[in-house]
Amino acid sequence: MAHELPVRVFKDELYRQFARIGKCLSSDKRLELLHLLSQGPKSVEKMADATGMSVANVSRHLQILLDANLVKFSKKGTYVIYTLASPEIEGFIHSLWRISEMQLGDVLRIKNDFMSHCDDLQSLSLAEAVTRVADGSILLLDVRPTDEYEAGHIPGAISVPMEELNRFMQTLPKGAQIAAYCRGPYCVFAAEAVAMLQQAGFTAYRLAEGVFEWREQQVGKG
Repeated sequence: MAHELPVRVFKDELYRQFARIGKCLSSDKRLELLHLLSQGPKSVEKMADATGMSVANVSRHLQILLDANLVKFSKKGTYVIYTLASPEIEGFIHSLWRISEMQLGDVLRIKNDFMSHCDDLQSLSLAEAVTRVADGSILLLDVRPTDEYEAGHIPGAISVPMEELNRFMQTLPKGAQIAAYCRGPYCVFAAEAVAMLQQAGFTAYRLAEGVFEWREQQVGKG
C-alpha cells in the first residue's frame, strides 16, 4: 500500500509561514518604514525623523520586520543602518500599493482629495521627462534627501533636497523649465516643489513616478 502523503500538514505549515508576512504588514507604520527603506539604506534615527515616530517605536517596528526577514541591518560606527532584505521586497510593496488603489476606493479618494489642492500643478509623464532631459530642454530635480539620491536616481536628475530648493532657485534663469520627482505616486515632495517653483515664476512639472517606475520601464525595454 502506497504511503499516504501528509498533504493537510504540509498545507497548514506552508500557509502558516505565509501568514507571518501578512501579520507583519498589518501595521501602517511598518508599511511606511518599508517604503522609506525602498528608497535606500537608513539609520533608525533618520527613519524616526521621517515618520514622526520616536526612535524606540521605530526600533520596535523594525524588530518585527527583522523577525519576518523583510529587513536586515549593519553597523556603521555608532549607527545601525537598515536596508530591505531583498530587492524583491521593493517590487512587492509597489504591487501592494497598486492592488490597494484598484481594490480600495478609499485609497483613490484620499489620493484625489490631496491632488485637488494641486489643481494648478502641471504634470509630465516619466517617458516625456526622460526624453526632454536627454535633449536638454528641461531640468529634472530629485527632491528626495541626498542619501536616497545617492542610493539610486533617474539618470540626468540633479539632487536638490526640499530644504535646498529655495537656494537652488536663485541660481536658475527665469526661462528654465523644470520637472521634479520624489518617492513615487504617494509622495508629496514633488508637488510641494513644483508649487514653490511655479510661485517663483518658473515653468515646472510634477512627475508622479519615481526611481522604481523608471527601473520598471528599463526592464520593459529589455
